[in-house]
Amino acid sequence: MFSKYKYHILLHIIIFVWGFTGILGKLIQLDFFSIVWFRILIAFTSLLLGLWILKMPMRIPSKKQLFATLGVGVIVTLHWLTFYKSIQLSTASLGVLCLSTTTLHVTWLEPLVMKRKFSWIEFALGTIVIYGIYIVSDNFSAQDYEALAYGLSSAFLAACFSVFNARLARDGVASSAITLHEMGMGVLFLTIVLLFQGRFSPEFFIMTTSDFLWLMFLGVICTSVAFLLTIDVVKKLGAFTVSLSINLEPVYTIILAIVILQENKELGSSFYFGSVLIIGVVLLNAAIKYYITKRNSDKPRRIRMLR
Repeated sequence: MFSKYKYHILLHIIIFVWGFTGILGKLIQLDFFSIVWFRILIAFTSLLLGLWILKMPMRIPSKKQLFATLGVGVIVTLHWLTFYKSIQLSTASLGVLCLSTTTLHVTWLEPLVMKRKFSWIEFALGTIVIYGIYIVSDNFSAQDYEALAYGLSSAFLAACFSVFNARLARDGVASSAITLHEMGMGVLFLTIVLLFQGRFSPEFFIMTTSDFLWLMFLGVICTSVAFLLTIDVVKKLGAFTVSLSINLEPVYTIILAIVILQENKELGSSFYFGSVLIIGVVLLNAAIKYYITKRNSDKPRRIRMLR
């Protein structure tokens, strides 16, 4: 029983941990550039140490795959920058809700990158998710619209790196090597950006003990560990299933925001209705995937019996 659903269980543990990332965008008293740079630096350092201790693969087989991985590392960095910018302009709830649109992008990106047939069912489910976000986020201010633009951009970038990572994993690149090189490229890319901005100064590295501890949690647990595990989960369950399940992240985040950030004053009955709709789509997708998998697995047995 556990073996059958272990990747689904693991996926939802990861999503719950990711639910903290939006909250930390509010709890850490640094700007979004600083948060992302420290996050990637800590993630890269901890991952390098962990892979060395565990003797896990760190090499990428070919130059083509190496350049592709480094390119995805830039996409991941841009995703986090737009994500935290969205949160700091508005609320953790709105920033994370935007990520639910990732599923809609995956429906047209995955057929192009993974060379599989376009699914109108997946497209329809992704569209319903968008409607659920509209219901949940029905009170927008001018600044919220700016945050929405950054959040939707972040969702598109999330869809890109989700599908590209799935392709790299399918082509035989070790998930540990993918994550390590993407984090390393993220550090290099963002360091160059910050140098051109003239941001590196003694003040850049000043932070409170609380900020330091939250950054360690964000970099090690929410990034290194979760990101590494997610690549394997995507390989097993598919980019669309993972991305659609990630639509539960806004639910987890908003619940955490109610408890930690007291954002419940901004929530009403529309939030609960939209959340139920999103959860319903996730469950419906799981049921459809199960039915299709069971039907396909039955066909070969019938053919062998006829022979």
